[in-house]
Amino acid sequence: MATTQVNPTRMELKKLKNRLTVARRGHKLLKDKRDELMKRFLEIVRETKTLRERVEKGMEDIHGNFRMAAAASSPKGMTEALMLPKQSVSLTVSSQNIMSVNVPVFRFDVTGSPSDCYNFGLAFTGGELDSAIGSLSDLLPDLLRLAELEKTSQLLAEEIERVRRRVNALEYIMIPQFEESIKSISMKLDENERGSLTRLMKVKDMMIKEQREVKGKTAPIQ
Repeated sequence: MATTQVNPTRMELKKLKNRLTVARRGHKLLKDKRDELMKRFLEIVRETKTLRERVEKGMEDIHGNFRMAAAASSPKGMTEALMLPKQSVSLTVSSQNIMSVNVPVFRFDVTGSPSDCYNFGLAFTGGELDSAIGSLSDLLPDLLRLAELEKTSQLLAEEIERVRRRVNALEYIMIPQFEESIKSISMKLDENERGSLTRLMKVKDMMIKEQREVKGKTAPIQ
């Protein structure tokens, strides 16, 4: 692995060691975040799967009743029966934070009594249409919850992918580069230190030799 070109100085070595410490700490925090996000994501996916199966079964029954009602009534009669709703629904969208990810929260309010979902006279419509409208009204909370969960799982999946890329970048690129640079600088500094020590020893030997020669020349003749 190619190391980053840096000056082999003790100041640079200290700086790299500090950066390596920060990178390792960040790597651990990001791994913990990724694991917790995966845990929450899997919980939401399991809930979504159960809810989706229930919603799909309910929608299948509702569509079947609508088809039966449409077959037993004229298009004009169906339109007149459904054109003036008695209930109104207000939807409020807010957000909550899950591991630094803002996910949507849906809240809805229905005005009117439960029987107001039938905005037509029951005596003038078939039982299939009554059943379809009632089932659709009962299924509305599950539909909104399913939309909330699916958007949440999408946002969490995107965040998990971002965190995973950062973890891999730290684990396989940045941290090994820091370690290789630290090793290279340490080896260079050790080599320089050995070279300096060798030169000092040579200088010392030369000085000792010169002193001996001087003493030999100045020694009195017996």
